[in-house]
Amino acid sequence: MSEQTHDLSAQGGVLQRMESVAQRAMLHYDVDPSSSVTLLNVSENATFLLEGSQGKKVIRVHRLGYHSVAEILSELTWLEALRADEGIKTPEVVSSRQGEKVVSIESSGEQRLCVMFDFVEGKELTPSNAGEGFVTLGELAARMHRHAKSWKIPSSFKRFSWDLGASFGDGARWGRYKDGIDVDHELTELFERVELTIRRRLLAYGRDPSRFGLIHADMRLSNLLWDDFGEVCVIDFDDSGFGWFFYDLASALSFIEHRPEVSDLIGAWMEGYRNYGTISKVDEDEIYTFIMMRRLLLVGWIGSHPVAGISQELGGEFSSQTASLAEDYLSNWNA
Repeated sequence: MSEQTHDLSAQGGVLQRMESVAQRAMLHYDVDPSSSVTLLNVSENATFLLEGSQGKKVIRVHRLGYHSVAEILSELTWLEALRADEGIKTPEVVSSRQGEKVVSIESSGEQRLCVMFDFVEGKELTPSNAGEGFVTLGELAARMHRHAKSWKIPSSFKRFSWDLGASFGDGARWGRYKDGIDVDHELTELFERVELTIRRRLLAYGRDPSRFGLIHADMRLSNLLWDDFGEVCVIDFDDSGFGWFFYDLASALSFIEHRPEVSDLIGAWMEGYRNYGTISKVDEDEIYTFIMMRRLLLVGWIGSHPVAGISQELGGEFSSQTASLAEDYLSNWNA
């Protein structure tokens, strides 16, 4: 297990305690106190479905140390601005009886931050419709980037960055790739060579505001929900922050970067993006750098999130597949 395993991946009944946190958090809201509480997902937070006389709601219980109250409120501010300014459907926040958007609940001597959302009805696209979905992903990314470039960010706004310092090294936000499952000395050396190439290329690419700004940072098909009328809702902004805009393309390919259909999916994403935005030759030249960057982050993420379902499903094979991608990347882009 990674030295940087985060608290929701710890043992000792932590998820049972988070369910108790969710149950106590809902008492701060105008919802049925006898509502059932069901775990939906564990990632950077634990997400629970509430079902009662009020209908369905969602409570997100945050992991420790990932976000401050100010950072969570900033995320929610951007959600509201995207709805109001760009017409992008996002989950609506439910305030507590006291008018608070973030509720703090004590658990084992620590304060757990919680947010309630209205439940979003919808379904994910099936793999057979992935090409169509990637066109939509590209369109939404372009619209969100357009908004980020023109939006007057509030002075109180605070989100972290997905820059090189936050991605690699001992302080890597998702854990170090060297702590990934089955990453031995040989793989570590290979990944270090890839990291150096990524660093060199992105330092040259730069952080001009036309290239680096506010991004979703995890916008993939599993974070889009289609309703029966074809309207799409973008969910899970918990990782949103400041980063390179085309990192959003890499995020769309999370966990599938090694598959043969990736080239077609990239083309579909770019087709959608160009409906609302532009992609320069310089941007296009760094697409595989962002894909490789994201892949290394995911190697670290899997190592630090051992209880996540996808971590258990992929295991060490993900690291070995990453090695093949790394060799190909160095052969084609280490210039």
